[in-house]
Amino acid sequence: MIDDLTARLLEAQIAFARKQLRDNAFHALVIEEVDNTLAVASDLTLAEAVTPAMIKAVAAKYAVQVPVEGAIPELVGEIAGRLYRHTVNDTTRLDEVIDSRSFEELLSTVTEMDLTRRVLQVLSESPVTEDAVASVLHAAASSAADDATRALARNAVTRTVAGAATRALRPALPALGQRADAAARRGVRFALRRVAADGDETLADAVRDFWRAHRSNSVAEYRGVLTDADVEDVVVLIFEFWRTFRDTDYFRALLDEGIDHVFDKYGDASLYELLAELGVGREDMIEEALRFGPPVLATLDERGVIEDLLRRRLTPFFESDEYRAAIEPRP
Repeated sequence: MIDDLTARLLEAQIAFARKQLRDNAFHALVIEEVDNTLAVASDLTLAEAVTPAMIKAVAAKYAVQVPVEGAIPELVGEIAGRLYRHTVNDTTRLDEVIDSRSFEELLSTVTEMDLTRRVLQVLSESPVTEDAVASVLHAAASSAADDATRALARNAVTRTVAGAATRALRPALPALGQRADAAARRGVRFALRRVAADGDETLADAVRDFWRAHRSNSVAEYRGVLTDADVEDVVVLIFEFWRTFRDTDYFRALLDEGIDHVFDKYGDASLYELLAELGVGREDMIEEALRFGPPVLATLDERGVIEDLLRRRLTPFFESDEYRAAIEPRP
């Protein structure tokens, strides 16, 4: 049972706490608490605060166990489609997304990377690449020959000559085909070696020419290449891949190794130093607290949520034996 004095103390403390969460008082409270938190963080290292096993358990829960289904893929697909159809794509040119200087610097960086050269080298030496290029050339040649045959067939004289030539050459066609294929493959191998030799410059020139020809186009002009259905399909494919990949031992091993590396590098660093490495400073923390805190707390206070919370947490203290022992007169 709470007596009159206890009830007044309870109400005074609730009123005081509510006042601390409003206006200028909240501003001062945020600065004070951020400074106190950073002071503690300066003396507490990452390894002292948490263990790798704790972080791995949390990472596994959210990266592996949390379902990626239901409304999540649908929502992501809807957002992607909405962004794709946004009218800003109609009025924004490619060179407004990335200016010519930045594009040139990015292109130079990519083409000068050793990785780019190694990929071109591997592709140029791969039998699979050779087969693919030869197949494309063969298909193109066959299509051109068919077109020529149909054109000749429309004329009676050329039709007769072509028929006679075909009958005369038919026995030699297999050997001719093999020789043509071998010659084509030699040409393909030569071309691929040239690509590997100066492929980075060739690639850069091709990309640069494409950029110069299309940089003034709006982003929306490429909707003919990438349709709404394509966007949805890509989202579905990504989620389907992630659903299966995240449950593999391979992914778990990579995840655990990444966490171990963080602790190897920052385990003895203070939490304050770690926050600084992540780009989170004192001013950022204060700014975000003052951005979201006042409007949220004001709404909760107007609805009585804060008062109810304080009353639930404080009333048990004023009803406790500890409180009564504290206010009893000392002998």
